[in-house]
Amino acid sequence: MTVKAILVAGGHGSRLHPFTHYTQKTLLPLYNRPVIDYALGTIRRAGIKDITIISNRFVDQIANHVGQGLPGERIHYVIEEEPLGVAHALNLARPYNENARLMVYFSDNITTVEFGQHVANFSAADTPPGCLLIAREETHLEAFGVAVMDEEGTICDIVEKPANPPSNLAIGGIYLFDERFWNFLDSAIAQQGDAFSISDITRVYVKQGEAEVISVGEETWVDCGTPDSLLQASTMAKDGKLNPNPHR
Repeated sequence: MTVKAILVAGGHGSRLHPFTHYTQKTLLPLYNRPVIDYALGTIRRAGIKDITIISNRFVDQIANHVGQGLPGERIHYVIEEEPLGVAHALNLARPYNENARLMVYFSDNITTVEFGQHVANFSAADTPPGCLLIAREETHLEAFGVAVMDEEGTICDIVEKPANPPSNLAIGGIYLFDERFWNFLDSAIAQQGDAFSISDITRVYVKQGEAEVISVGEETWVDCGTPDSLLQASTMAKDGKLNPNPHR
């Protein structure tokens, strides 16, 4: 089954004001390339050819930069006219991404993790393969979904933005989901309404024992949605630790 990608690049980008008054946050520079190049590089090196980009009023700026994509790619642009939350944004991409397995990539996240083998395994699986999560140890957990681990060190739940974190493992905003994703999304929206978060879907897979977690080091996943983390990621890019290219 085909694996497609949804790159979520909407919202206000309020943590990066005033710059995001004038451009989308994925067009801000990581050293000498915009953030979106690193996100697309990760998606492309995973072998994914069908990519939907969701963005706000600056989607035309992204389209001018990315264009029609590389040879053999299909790039779909979707405008989020108002930031009405993650569920609304994902549903905007739905017409292009039903009946497929998905990489859902929140654009703040930059990583050195390579997903090629994971995507190949997802594509080849005869039965729905569940979901794949990335996690890393984090000190400031209030902005993340946080893994709950059992006595054997296996993930058993995810708590969204907890006041009292149950562990120090933050779940990163890059996911692989099987073809049940949209049904789980509909169920979660029905239950949670405006309080929906992506953790409402990942928790379903975790509770069913169908979630694989890759634990990575601090430098292999950076949430570059703040000035400090954008600077950290820029330093990593300058040092050659991040790859914006479609090939390894």
